[in-house]
Amino acid sequence: MNWFRVFVFIMMVFVNNLYSQNKATQEVVAETSKLRKAVDTKNESAEAESYYNIGETFYNNGNFPKSEEYFIKSKNIYEKLNDKQNLEKVIRKIAQSQENQNKLKLALTNYESASNVGFSNSSRAVNSNDASRLATSSVTKKAEAIQNNIKISEKENNKEDLAASYSQMADVNIEQNNIPKAEENLNNAYKISVKEAPQQALAINQKLTDFYVGNKNFDKAIEAKKEVLKEDFVKDNSQKKVEQIQELAEIYIKKNDPKEAIVLLKNAYNIALNKGHTLEAQKSVKKLDSLYAIFKNTEASVSLYRDFLGKLPDLVSKDRSLVDNKILEDTEQRISQLEQEKKLKDELIRKKNIFNYSLIAALVLLSALIFFIFRTLKKVQIKNKKIALQSLRREMNPHFIFNSLNSVNQFIATNNELEANQYLTKFSKLMRGVMENSSEDFIPFQQELDLLQNYLALEKTRFADKFDYQITVDENLNQQNLQLPGMMVQPFLENAIWHGLRYKTEKGFLKLSFKKENQHLKITIEDNGIGIEESKKQKTIHQKNREGRGMKNTLERIRLLNDLYKKNIVCSVKDSPNGVLVQIVMNF
Repeated sequence: MNWFRVFVFIMMVFVNNLYSQNKATQEVVAETSKLRKAVDTKNESAEAESYYNIGETFYNNGNFPKSEEYFIKSKNIYEKLNDKQNLEKVIRKIAQSQENQNKLKLALTNYESASNVGFSNSSRAVNSNDASRLATSSVTKKAEAIQNNIKISEKENNKEDLAASYSQMADVNIEQNNIPKAEENLNNAYKISVKEAPQQALAINQKLTDFYVGNKNFDKAIEAKKEVLKEDFVKDNSQKKVEQIQELAEIYIKKNDPKEAIVLLKNAYNIALNKGHTLEAQKSVKKLDSLYAIFKNTEASVSLYRDFLGKLPDLVSKDRSLVDNKILEDTEQRISQLEQEKKLKDELIRKKNIFNYSLIAALVLLSALIFFIFRTLKKVQIKNKKIALQSLRREMNPHFIFNSLNSVNQFIATNNELEANQYLTKFSKLMRGVMENSSEDFIPFQQELDLLQNYLALEKTRFADKFDYQITVDENLNQQNLQLPGMMVQPFLENAIWHGLRYKTEKGFLKLSFKKENQHLKITIEDNGIGIEESKKQKTIHQKNREGRGMKNTLERIRLLNDLYKKNIVCSVKDSPNGVLVQIVMNF
């Protein structure tokens, strides 16, 4: 007989691990599909909600360690999203899961956290009261905290919390040895939860029957258990029905009525066999065997074991718990795999972002460096151009200075001191004007006009019988605001005098005009000298080289002015029917 029982016991241990609830499995599988979609679409709010719903399924089926695990996953996401309303809800659920596991310190901490996050005044108060209830050892303070929650739950019409509060109050009543009040509160808790939360109602009913059994009030315990067997959520669920019949049989055993217990256990055994509940059939067999042992009915015990073993293959084939357990296990593995995939994706995204940001930073730094180098080079170029422009501007015509001094020497040699003094006065005035403006790229129009008049007066003194000149200024010119490059016109006047008018046999004429044309200033220099081609024939090699350098410097200066100031200066020199025509056009 002993080997037979050992064999059956091993089989029972095997099937004991196969049980799971079909409805719970379906709910978890459904939420896992939603979770996959939420992760794929990066919908973190939906992801947190799926974790919460999975936790809620485990919580409602009394699997508090699993519910705590999934509630924590939900909480972490809600914290990231700063969703205070859902965060308060899930932290409270974590606290309740921990309290049901007797993790009172952790539950206390989470009730306090939920109170601090509290989305509303009522939720803050409820969580604060629960924290106070766990924190105190005073029965009076516990009762006060629970009573406050009962009032809030009634006002908010929160049936689940209200039933839990009545159940908690019953615990306090038991501590106070107030049996009638404890019974009243447990009955209140059961009535409230029976419609809204069947799983909670079953837990409260079990608590109520345990309370009656503990007080040796077996009849009331039996009555309470028979009452729950009449409920639809028990009658429609064969698994729960078998469990409750077994609990009722246990009460009869404690009442010392084994015969009634055997009847109930046989009923539970038959339902379990018929509906395919392997674990519950195994439990009924074990309890019946222990009762048969009391009556020393070995034959009934052996017959029961043989019946169980004979029907076990068919029972296992009908038992959905095998499939459900595998599905649930696979589902949890998929969730775990999904989380790992998400971590890998997040890590890849993080590394990609780091690379992208580093690349952008490097590009920005490189761009800034290129911009800095470009700007520095630009500044250097501008500075070099200004230096070149200043160098060109400060170059006085050595031939002009040399000839001027020769003229002074000629005046002195001919004892014409008056002419020499007048020439030196005009020359020094011209030199002073040129030197004063040598540091400026542009000077006022009137100053430039004075310099040119002074220069022409000097040349007229030197070549009195060679030419006359005329300067005309357009009345429409705004002379006060107009600025010109200093001594830009002078080289063209010098060319006209020295290479055109000087070689004429009769007296020539030089005309200088400043005219406004639209938004441009037009400067015209016109002479009736011998012309460009004839002048080239009469020049010496030294004169050709000197003029080449002088005109090249002038044109280079114009180019630099255009680069630096965008004045768009255009210069043209050409023969005219009477001599040479020079035109300079520039923006105002």
